[in-house]
Amino acid sequence: MGLLPKKIYKNLIISCDGGAASGKTTGARLIAKKYGLKFLSSGMLYRYASYLILKNKPKNQIVFLKKKFKKINLNKVNMLDLNTPLISEHTSKIAKIKKIRNILKFFQISFSKKHNKCIIEGRDISTEILPFSDIKFFFICDLKNASKRRFKDLKKKNHKVKLSEVKKSIKLRNMRDKNRKHSPLLKHRDALEIHTGKLNKKRMIEKMTKHIEKVMNI
Repeated sequence: MGLLPKKIYKNLIISCDGGAASGKTTGARLIAKKYGLKFLSSGMLYRYASYLILKNKPKNQIVFLKKKFKKINLNKVNMLDLNTPLISEHTSKIAKIKKIRNILKFFQISFSKKHNKCIIEGRDISTEILPFSDIKFFFICDLKNASKRRFKDLKKKNHKVKLSEVKKSIKLRNMRDKNRKHSPLLKHRDALEIHTGKLNKKRMIEKMTKHIEKVMNI
């Protein structure tokens, strides 16, 4: 298994959704690498929007973000530290704002049209952003394992972080995402569930690969 045959590989759009620390980013990145797909994180875009707002404090956030998201260097964005507690808290707030969601929605749809071999992960990709995607995944992880996973990542940058705080933050974020008015976190009827609390990386990718190659009739 490796790169897909060219005749099939010409167009392939995959969407991945799931709650906080559900493993969707890891899964999407590994599949992107395996099949040579362009990767985009919706969460990273929202965090970048928060970063820009907090840094520049614009009078009109909508006009400001529209201008900024017309031209983004994703390589430079990926080099920023966007996982601070301040940005995380602010991100969950702006994610409720429909006009901001629409700006990022337009960017993500444009990305998929520009790169017709891509994988995008987030919370409303299959249901709102790319309902036409060829393959859809929905990642699920129990709170205990999700918290341990996020805690382990954050501990590398902040030795003072507490597991209890991480657990509380994830629980709150998922509750907000599932209950927000605009584009809530939902499983698309065509999405394959990936339960990452029960799977290691190898088995997770094996399951995703099997589904991709079944759908693409390889």
